[in-house]
Amino acid sequence: MNDKKYNTYVVVGLQWGDEGKGKIIDLIASSSDYVVRFQGGNNAGHTVMVGDEKTTLDMLPSGIISTKGKCILAAGTVIDVDTFLDEVYNIEKNGKILDNLYIDGRANVIMPYHTMIDVAKQNVMGKNVIKTSKNGITPCYCDKISKKGIRIADLLDLDTLADKLLLNLKEKNNILEKYDEIAIDFDYIFEKYKDFATKLRYRIIDGMYEINKAVDSGKKVLFEGTQALMLDTTFGTYPNVSSAVSMSGGVCTGVGIAPQKLTNIIGVFKSYTTRVMDGLFPTEMDAESTKLIRKNGNEFVESTGYARRCGWLDLVTLKYAVMINGITQLHMTKLDILSGFETIKLAVAYEIDKKVYDSYPVLMNDNTEYTVLYKEFDGFNEDISNITEYELLPENCKKYIEYIEGYLEVKITLISVGPKKEQIILR
Repeated sequence: MNDKKYNTYVVVGLQWGDEGKGKIIDLIASSSDYVVRFQGGNNAGHTVMVGDEKTTLDMLPSGIISTKGKCILAAGTVIDVDTFLDEVYNIEKNGKILDNLYIDGRANVIMPYHTMIDVAKQNVMGKNVIKTSKNGITPCYCDKISKKGIRIADLLDLDTLADKLLLNLKEKNNILEKYDEIAIDFDYIFEKYKDFATKLRYRIIDGMYEINKAVDSGKKVLFEGTQALMLDTTFGTYPNVSSAVSMSGGVCTGVGIAPQKLTNIIGVFKSYTTRVMDGLFPTEMDAESTKLIRKNGNEFVESTGYARRCGWLDLVTLKYAVMINGITQLHMTKLDILSGFETIKLAVAYEIDKKVYDSYPVLMNDNTEYTVLYKEFDGFNEDISNITEYELLPENCKKYIEYIEGYLEVKITLISVGPKKEQIILR
């Protein structure tokens, strides 16, 4: 009989990304033995405040700044080596040596042709394009599923690397030619990744075995991902989604760990809702409210500069995300940004064809005619950014929070009221 006690934490976003996961991860990472990123590529855009200094990480685990333990990019990630090395350099030049950073050899490599194809496709498809960060992530995951991807471990076997490159370049150069792009020279790219192999050699490990051993021995292990449930390839607002499994179950498939070993599953959400680029967004605000939220909440993507679309908090999608992820506790971010609104709205149901849905309907898409049903709350004008005790919050804040908890049936254990680590309320 297995009576082991596991000390694992999974942090997942419950909206369309940009919920403030980086700050939450940074807090938990400081006491973690391992920080493991389980999926995604070089588009995380996680922002971490260290004192007054802001650090944005696209490829490295956001917990790298605070943890004294090991950081691992797991098998489910896709690695842009250029970005990886650049971020390592930028951190190490400020005095923090990253000798605790590793990559599972099973992770796939984002090659230059992936990025070139990603950009070229978006340039020619016009309004029909599914917009991406143009980082080559989707083409890389496509190659992985098509069983022709190049893995990190392949960099250590030059014969295997050469064979895979030759096969891929036959196909990719043909595609690039159709997009009027310059073909990639084999010798150039082979030498480049041969050099990368030298730089990465000591960081390449069998992450799956090491992580499982750590979990089984009772070590505190934090799992972090990018994006969020509503951008999950299967359960998000398809087709305007990411290319990875961004739900908590992605830890199992991206790391190689059994589900019963995941104990604390933390769902992060903003006090309002945002999303980037196109796709279904039921609670989107009017232009005036969006402008105010963008200004006060700095709702612009760090990695791309895209302005985020802004909307009222959507409890329908949140309830859906809580269920799928098996959330055990909730963390709310950016409550301070709602200060100044006379009325604050919460979406509690959708109406489609005269039928009311309080759970996210599978039939809903960009062409669906629907009405969002809201519950309205009196707003607040107080500056709450320096409050550290729940009871000191304005009454209207507490009414808002407690209604959300009741609707979702999960306790909100942390409330963020500003970008700094100390600007939090623990309950």
